[in-house]
Amino acid sequence: MVTDHAERPWGSWHTIDESAGYKVKRIHVKPGQRLSYQTHKHRSEHWVVIFGIATCVVEGKEIVAGPGESIDVAQGAAHRITNAHAEELVIIEVQRGAYTGEDDINRLEDDYGRCECDDDHGDGTVEIHAHHAASV
Repeated sequence: MVTDHAERPWGSWHTIDESAGYKVKRIHVKPGQRLSYQTHKHRSEHWVVIFGIATCVVEGKEIVAGPGESIDVAQGAAHRITNAHAEELVIIEVQRGAYTGEDDINRLEDDYGRCECDDDHGDGTVEIHAHHAASV
């Protein structure tokens, strides 16, 4: 049984299963929090909302999904999950690709100062710089 997990400022993730070419995670997003706007070079993602309402951005397009609804994120596509509601958001994420390691994350924007594109001022404010990818 896989027991990999991590606490993050926005919530937590827990690996449910993984093998060559895939990983399955349960993601918990706290009310009012959101993950980084990010891309992955080596994997695509499929999200299924289990509990709560997910407000997602995929390649600049906002998609709202409730329990039982799903969202597909193509390999290389910029994406983010937001919980804009008062209840916890729970999502099952299926990653597919040649590599599903946690270091395959290119953060484009981050509320917690975790990307090179941010200027963390050390006082809780973060200056965001716009970046444009040549190709996705």
